[in-house]
Parts: sequence; structure tokens; C-alpha cells
Amino acid sequence: MRITRSGDWKIPSTRPTQVLGAAAGSSLDLVREPAQAAVLLNHPLRLRILAALLEPDSATGVARRMKLPRQTVNYHVRELARARFLARAGRRRRRHLFEQCYVATARGYILSPELLGKLAADPTQVADTLSAKYLLGLASKLQSELARSVELAAAARKRLATLSINTELRFTSPDQRAMFTQELQRAIVEVAARHSSPFTKTDGSAAEGRPFRLVVGCYPIPPAKDPESQP
Repeated sequence: MRITRSGDWKIPSTRPTQVLGAAAGSSLDLVREPAQAAVLLNHPLRLRILAALLEPDSATGVARRMKLPRQTVNYHVRELARARFLARAGRRRRRHLFEQCYVATARGYILSPELLGKLAADPTQVADTLSAKYLLGLASKLQSELARSVELAAAARKRLATLSINTELRFTSPDQRAMFTQELQRAIVEVAARHSSPFTKTDGSAAEGRPFRLVVGCYPIPPAKDPESQP
């Protein structure tokens, strides 16, 4: 079971905390602007070029590796850099010339549900709250709200207090799964009652304290894709 937290969210633990590197291009980046997303998705080559630049290289070097015309790669590199997917990573000398190197601004990118506007998934539009579609809607809501919170925290130059728990389970029968669900629900209700404050006042207005959203989901893990079948 992996439990991670950030900001001032402190949990006693007997296990050492893993420290992640803070080097440029080592994290995830959220794409919220339609114009920026359009640049990335406008041409299938751009995803390949961006992946090729997870490590610093020049447009000429990428063109050589991908066996593409240098002018073609150079055009797409400029567009990706203009859209803030690539950052300058120094220059290197090749024969009598200097080549400008670039590197991806992150190790991975997330497309925000907000890019879909009113078409973004909304869990309140799913009647069956036990369905996979409702869980997908919750995941979309989590992504949108967390993205806005991250943006506000960055603007205020503050760390955001978050908590995540990720683990894998196996159930051998529907009865076992049902008992797990009942016990988990009971435990969450009891812990929330003991260690959180009322979310609203008796008149329905917001209560004191900072609001947080807790989302718990469980789903079958799909089979791993065959690496040879991936594009």
C-alpha cells in the first residue's frame, strides 16, 4: 500500500519517506488551455517528438533518430517550444555550428477535463452511483478541482495539502468483496465523524475551516497491454 501526502498533511509513519527529485522536467504538467492542447494534438508527430525530447537533444538529433527531414522536426520543435511543452537546454557544438538543444518541460502531461467545457464528465449526470461511469465522473471532478487548487496554491506560493492512498487487492468471491465494501464504508464514516468538523452549519451555510473532498474508488485492474502491440 502506497500512502503519499504533501503540504502540511502529516501522518506518523515508521517507514522512510521517499524524496522525489525536484529537477526540471521530472514531474507532471497539467494542460488546461485549449490553445496549448491544440498545439500538442494538432499533428501526430508532435507527441513522438515530445517523447523523444524527454532527454535533451537538438531538432537535428531528433530528426536523425526518427529518420525524418530536419526542417520538418525543426518546425514542430519550434511550435512545441512556443506552447511551453519544450524548454531550452543549452547548446552543443557540432562541427563548425552550434545546435540549440531542447527538453520536455515535464516527464508526463495530463489533459484537464476543463478542455471539454460543458461536455466534461459530471458525476451528477450519472443516475447509477454504483456504476463505472459514475466513478469516471468522480475522477474527472477530482482532476478539475485539484488542478484549480494547484493553480491557486502556486499563485499564492504555498504548498497544497493532499493525501493519496494507492494499493492493489484481490477478491475471490462477490461475498468477500461485499464484506470489504461494508467494512470500509463503516470505517470511513467512523473516522470522519471522529476527526473532521461539520461541512455546513445548521442553516446550510459553509462551516469554519478549509473544505476537503475525499474520494474512494475501487475497480478491476485491466490486463497489461502487450508492449509489441502498442503504437
